Amino acid sequence: MSFSFSPGMGPRGAIRKLGGTGEKGRLFNWRVITGMIVFLKPYRKRMALAFFLMLVVTGLTLLIPILIGITIDNYITVGDTSGLARMAILTAITFSALYGATATLQYNLSWVGQRVLADLREALFRHLQALPLSYHDTHIVGVTVSRMINDVAVINDFLTQGLINLVGDVLILIGIVVVMVLMEPMLALLTFTVLPVMILITYIFSKRAQVAFRVIRTRLAALVGRLAENIDEMRVIQAFVQEKAIEERFETVNWANRQANVDALRLSFVFLSSVEFLATVAMAIVLWYGGRAIAGGSVTLGVLVAFLAYVTRFFQPIQELSRIYTTMQSAMAGGEQVLLMLNTLPGITDRPDAIIMPMIQGKIELDDVSFRYRYDMPEVLHNLSLSIQPGQTIALVGPTGAGKSTIAKLIVRLYEVSDGCVKIDDLDVRSVTQESLRKQAGLVPQDPFLFSGTIEDNIRYGQPDASSEAVVQAAKLAYAHEFIQEMPASYQTPILEGAVNISVGQRQLICIARAALADPRILILDEATASVDTLTEVLIQKALEKLLTGRTAIVIAHRLSTIRKADQICVVDNGRIVETGTHAKLLSEDGLYRNLYEKQFMDEVEVL
Repeated sequence: MSFSFSPGMGPRGAIRKLGGTGEKGRLFNWRVITGMIVFLKPYRKRMALAFFLMLVVTGLTLLIPILIGITIDNYITVGDTSGLARMAILTAITFSALYGATATLQYNLSWVGQRVLADLREALFRHLQALPLSYHDTHIVGVTVSRMINDVAVINDFLTQGLINLVGDVLILIGIVVVMVLMEPMLALLTFTVLPVMILITYIFSKRAQVAFRVIRTRLAALVGRLAENIDEMRVIQAFVQEKAIEERFETVNWANRQANVDALRLSFVFLSSVEFLATVAMAIVLWYGGRAIAGGSVTLGVLVAFLAYVTRFFQPIQELSRIYTTMQSAMAGGEQVLLMLNTLPGITDRPDAIIMPMIQGKIELDDVSFRYRYDMPEVLHNLSLSIQPGQTIALVGPTGAGKSTIAKLIVRLYEVSDGCVKIDDLDVRSVTQESLRKQAGLVPQDPFLFSGTIEDNIRYGQPDASSEAVVQAAKLAYAHEFIQEMPASYQTPILEGAVNISVGQRQLICIARAALADPRILILDEATASVDTLTEVLIQKALEKLLTGRTAIVIAHRLSTIRKADQICVVDNGRIVETGTHAKLLSEDGLYRNLYEKQFMDEVEVL
């Protein structure tokens, strides 16, 4: 068989003749693919362009060996130098078009990839903010970060680069098979004798790779989680001289991650080496049979050269498919975890008919409220009822774990009641939007957290549009203005990682200033003085007296001396309110409050 173009066919006609159709793979986790493919929809025009360019690249790749074979048989062997020049120019143009189309394809895929990567991470971050506090309470931060960074990146690689290249490689394989059969059927059949072994090796590799790369994603997430935890707690580690123990624990996780990657690399190495060996065997078969056929005159030199080019190219897509399969398995493993995160339903959502919360007057009612963190966990609060009038300051006291903070979080709907209802100004909190409710409620936490940025940025956090004058006034109300002025750059002083350049007491005063600027109608103080010195506690108490004026307040306190002026004190024990009354009333009774107060008083005397 020799090469020749049919009349009027030309190179483009040859490409059309060699076209083929890909087939759907059976190695996909379609649940993951369909869950992730939606992120490609905004860029479907770009992906359509990429698909077209991939077809062009496939066609040109199949065309080049044909041109080489034609050049050898029709021009070189007969000494047609003018025809040789024309074919050389045509081949050069084809190569140039191939490189141009490949470069454009890769740029287009990279363009889409970066946008899909950003979209995926933004969607995950938005979803994480919508998830209930119970989700964040039970999931390691580092593992979540690993999902957003590592897993999303490999998913993006597969969705953009992998799928297009997968289709292209399949089309090239089909095209090469068609051309080889048309060129020399017997030589093609001899070449394909290695395919049963190739199929068996691919099947074994696919099964083991699926397990190996799921292990890699899990161990990488564990490694990042342990790393984030250790870095976050470095001060505690050093304070208790636990560097060696922590290093050993990290080494264990790190080694497990290393071993998982080594196992996967070993698997890939064995597979790729097997493919290369089979390619060499196929090449030897072509040389042996093709050489004999040339000697017998049934095959031309051009056909043999083109056939060798196709045999070499035939195994390249198979190797590429193994790389894509590796990426795919890693993406499937990561995609399962990302989808699990995206499919985690927000525990608290606005009703379709939710209204905007009117200006809060401050009346709060808890009507027969019960709460459990999850349906399969025991109740934390049991049939609890409480009534707070506008402008009142209510203190919640009791042993650790009694449910005090949970009550406060239910009021602003950070948690959802299991039974009963919470009302503010006679409106069930579930009937109003969360945003409108929380914009009128402020929280000063026990562990004051400052974000990266300046001191002014942190005070302005709840009111981004507040003026600098309003920020200063809020700081003065919180007795923070004086120490802020003494900072290196005053209100523009940057907050370092972990706010190490600000004392705990100063952080708390800044948090109080933040709450003051937000001007909430309901204020929750969650043990705001638990971790400060006596002098700072005095400043905080003065600031709170100003801040609480005209507002409904819920104060959670361990230091019972700080809530003497509360309008009502509720003693919480084992998820129930067991005592209520003023400080004086509760002291006059022989109950839990009196026992707590006397024990705390005796502890303070012993310290003195």
